[in-house]
Amino acid sequence: MDKEQGAQKEITSTKELYKVGITLGDLNGIGPEVAIKALKDNRILSDFTPVIYGSAKVLSHYKKQLDLQDFQYTSCKNASEVIAKKINVINVWNEDVELSIGEANVTGGTYAFKSLEAATQDLSEGKIDVLVTSPFSKDAIQKAGFQFPGHTEYLADMSGVPEALMILVSPTLKVALVTTHIPIKEVSSALTKDGIALKIEKFEQSLKKDFGIVKPRIAVFGLNPHAGENGKLGAEEQEIISPAIQLAKTKGILAFGPFPADGFFGSDMKNQFDGILAMYHDQGLTAFKALAFDDGVNFTADLPIVRTSPDHGAAFDIAGKNMANEQSMRSAMYLAVEILKNRKFNKQIHANPLPFSKEERGKKESDRLI
Repeated sequence: MDKEQGAQKEITSTKELYKVGITLGDLNGIGPEVAIKALKDNRILSDFTPVIYGSAKVLSHYKKQLDLQDFQYTSCKNASEVIAKKINVINVWNEDVELSIGEANVTGGTYAFKSLEAATQDLSEGKIDVLVTSPFSKDAIQKAGFQFPGHTEYLADMSGVPEALMILVSPTLKVALVTTHIPIKEVSSALTKDGIALKIEKFEQSLKKDFGIVKPRIAVFGLNPHAGENGKLGAEEQEIISPAIQLAKTKGILAFGPFPADGFFGSDMKNQFDGILAMYHDQGLTAFKALAFDDGVNFTADLPIVRTSPDHGAAFDIAGKNMANEQSMRSAMYLAVEILKNRKFNKQIHANPLPFSKEERGKKESDRLI
């Protein structure tokens, strides 16, 4: 073995394999299918260790249905039994579950909740490193006792954070939302100058810490058609959104707008910014999913933990038909690991800053006196 091969072997052997917790979502939707398909190539095990929270019995059912006999996994009672470079399944429940594939019902919601609770508990205790969540039916899981609009709000509450920031991520786009799971008729009243300015600030912090962008440029959308047309189509832009952008600028943030969403996505402007802040769910997500549905990822920012998910829903209409595309789920797994690495690197480079020289301290003192 030559020196180059030996060095490469040492790098491979000492590479840290993060534990990626994966929930199954609604068992009657496409969650189990995309999880299995995303992990079916064993080469992925050299990049991280998957830990699925659910049931080996459920995975066995889908493995047979999808005719993926080469898909192998190890059953565990808890996270202490997880084996590196293996697909691990923690049996959150042992009873048989009556599946109704393609149907949203309370059974699917119940076990989606069980999977999520177990995974988030281990995440909070540091037994896994990041979390990737499969989609569930909000109606079905709420009937099972889940008291939140979605994953984002649940994880914010679990982390003790008043409100998280939802960011949709693709290789070319990062779209964040001011409001998330609320009715359209409530969006306008939910917008405030300070609230939008805070979302801009949180977005900038995430772009720096989670994605390694040193000085991000952020485009901010208006609320009304044509961004209000100078007040002719609505006053929110002039009275709330523009003042919020100006407030963000006083903090040194490169925020611009407000822009009309339709023209912005339809032009090259989307490629001139590091992030886009939309006012409400469909304003940002409709265009994002049209442009990046297959590999888009939902990331919950401004939390002490890292959580991602595919950017699609439970898709009951194609569940059980071997039609689901797993690329978004795979991208979610890799993005979770990438963000964790970026956070650790960001923490390291800011851990022990070099002290200012006497000349620099004198310059800073003179700046304060001006």
